[in-house]
Amino acid sequence: MIERYTLPDMGNVWTEQAKYSKWLDVELAVCEVLAKRGEIPKHAYKTIKSKAKFNVARINKIEEEVKHDVIAFLTSVAEYVGKDSRFIHRGLTSSDVLDTGLALQLRDAADLILIKMERSVKILKAQVKKYKHVPTIGRSHGIHAEPTTFGLKLAIWWKEMERNVERVRRAREAISFGKMSGAVGTYSNIDPAVEVAVCKKLGLKPAPVSTQIVQRDRHAEFLAALAITASSLDKFATEIRHLQRTEVLEAEEPFTKGQKGSSAMPHKRNPITCERISGLARILRANAIVGFENMPLWHERDISHSSAERVVLPDSTIALDYMLHKFNWLIENLNVYPENMMENMNKMKGLVFSQKVLIGLTKKGISREDGYRIVQDSAMRVWKKEGTMAELLKTDDRVTKHLTDAEIDACFDLRAYLKNVDKIFKRLGV
Repeated sequence: MIERYTLPDMGNVWTEQAKYSKWLDVELAVCEVLAKRGEIPKHAYKTIKSKAKFNVARINKIEEEVKHDVIAFLTSVAEYVGKDSRFIHRGLTSSDVLDTGLALQLRDAADLILIKMERSVKILKAQVKKYKHVPTIGRSHGIHAEPTTFGLKLAIWWKEMERNVERVRRAREAISFGKMSGAVGTYSNIDPAVEVAVCKKLGLKPAPVSTQIVQRDRHAEFLAALAITASSLDKFATEIRHLQRTEVLEAEEPFTKGQKGSSAMPHKRNPITCERISGLARILRANAIVGFENMPLWHERDISHSSAERVVLPDSTIALDYMLHKFNWLIENLNVYPENMMENMNKMKGLVFSQKVLIGLTKKGISREDGYRIVQDSAMRVWKKEGTMAELLKTDDRVTKHLTDAEIDACFDLRAYLKNVDKIFKRLGV
């Protein structure tokens, strides 16, 4: 579990007020450390601490003229602090504040996302336990394959979300770094010890080495972790969308009282939440590419990454936070239809048990190639609706001279296909 502390909601993480508050936290932490080191007067720090504030509207007004957000911010703060404001931002460059403040925002965003992801894991695990022994047909290429259980299908999702939690935790650590190394990372106007002390005070780690910025592979990793998580949700939602199709109808997203599915067709119950999740996942995948594109910058820094980050970092965290909220509601209230699962499994007249027959023949000494051909012959006749698989096999001399009717019937026992399911669940701890 992540360490909990008071967090805003995701939208408030990315307001201008929140951004400038983080910047002020950074500046005050630097002033405090410099005062303790005797590099600025302690009385000046007390004044700064008591008076420092800013006004967003005023910052925006100043920025219209100076065309520099950090200078506009510092000017606004100086108007509140007075003459002691000359000690603010001493030895720093803009990105010392920008990137360290951004790390604080990203950490808050990651923690909000992790709270919802941990809930996803909990909900999925509960549903795995509920449906662990409910038989359903497994599909490959969209075609009936062999029996599985709905609990096993959900177990795949459960363990994948656990891996996503670990990915986002690692990405949270990767972006929880600050820097106070100056214009090109040489600490030309500030002691490296200040960086260490400031980062510790803010709950960050100091970047071991930096240019004017914290290197953007960290942010790319964060965006990639979010995109992978979103793609998992897309994967799960796509499966539900298929299972909700009219001719399948094995599971269905909730349809609430008063909800309407179509302006024209009153009968419609559409998987709109799943489709919304799938659509938003495309945005996160695209945003991850922006993270990769932001890594190669000119020399010690340019600002081509800055404008893009102001879009993709808030958008990705807000979108995934929303997707997780909808996904958790969806899975917790999922409509599941075991009777339809059995009906669909039986729809193909026993075709899905073909492998057991093949294995049965090979145990009697028939080559795999010959056995495959024999079983496939009957299977193709089932596709043509000439009878059930068991019936056709029992009329095939090539089969009956090796397998008795009882042995053929045993190949169609569902329990034989699911005999190891409990061993899988035991391995998973459920």
